[in-house]
Parts: sequence; C-alpha cells; structure tokens
Amino acid sequence: MPNLQLAQEKILEAILFAAGDAVPTVRLAEALGCSIPIARGLLIHMAERYADEESGIQLVEIEDAFQLCSNPKYHSYAKRLLPGPSRRSLTQPLLETLSIIAFKQPVTKAVIEEIRGVNADHAVNRLMEYGLIAECGRLDAPGKPILFGTSEDFLRYFGLRSVDEFLEKSQIEKAEAQAEQLELKNHV
Repeated sequence: MPNLQLAQEKILEAILFAAGDAVPTVRLAEALGCSIPIARGLLIHMAERYADEESGIQLVEIEDAFQLCSNPKYHSYAKRLLPGPSRRSLTQPLLETLSIIAFKQPVTKAVIEEIRGVNADHAVNRLMEYGLIAECGRLDAPGKPILFGTSEDFLRYFGLRSVDEFLEKSQIEKAEAQAEQLELKNHV
C-alpha cells in the first residue's frame, strides 16, 4: 500500500475514532482535502482490511456516512467491561409500527393508526425513546401534524447501510414467501 494511502487511512481512522458517531463521506473528504470518490475508496479499503484481519473494530456505512464500531464477534468481551444499555427487543406492535414508518416515511401518526387500526401513541413514543425513529418535519395540512421517519439508529439496529437496503431486503423476502406459497399450492 502506498505511503500516502496508508497515511490518509490513518487520518480517517483518527477522525472516525474521535467522532464516535457516523461522519458523512463528504466531510471526511473535506478533512482529507480529496474528492468524495477517493475518500470513499479509502474507506471501503479500510473496511475490507478490518474484515480481512478480523479486527476488533469494523467500519460500517450508514446513509453515505461511516462509523467505527466494535466487531460483533468480540462484543461479548467488550460488554464485560462496558455493560452499556442492552439491545432492546421490539414487541410485535412496535415492529408493525416501525415497518409502517420505514415503508411509508415520512408518515404521520394518523396514517400509522389508519393502517394498524389502533392508537399508535405508545408505539411511536417508545420508538422515539429507543431512537429508532425521529421527527422529520411537519405535513402542510391543518394542524401541521408531525412527520416521522427512521433514524440512523434504525439502520444500526438492523445492520443496514440505508433504508433502500431495508426495502430491497423486504421485497426479496416478500418474493421468496410468495414463491414458497406457490410451490406449496402446486404440490398439494
């Protein structure tokens, strides 16, 4: 690896370590004084290197931003020293509400309630508390209802790079389920 590339990767690593949270690729490129494609290439190489080395850290991409995280393979060891908040399990009503928000975002509570057929106050409040959804504006309608969408923590929780990846996986799972149903019908 050329010395310049190694030096740039070390700079990126230091920035990401100090930031703690996801940093947009454009800001990382600005910090390095290079183009976005060059910064992205360096970041992808870093992520691959960490994976190849089975490093204790990994570089994850979230909505065109990058973040250093502990490698899940070693999470149990880190948890011994740093017993932070445990991963919250989501109940069926929370998952249903979160799915509606992910598919329909930005969406109002009224739309969520119309789809689910029940009051969504508790579910929306709990998802906000967990950081899985966030307010993303107001609808230009009487009363200016709040619009909700998924957050970066939603992507982290499900190990996704973007909401598009979630939608693609959902479509694949839906197609697989339909194919399985057709297969069962044809064998009966």
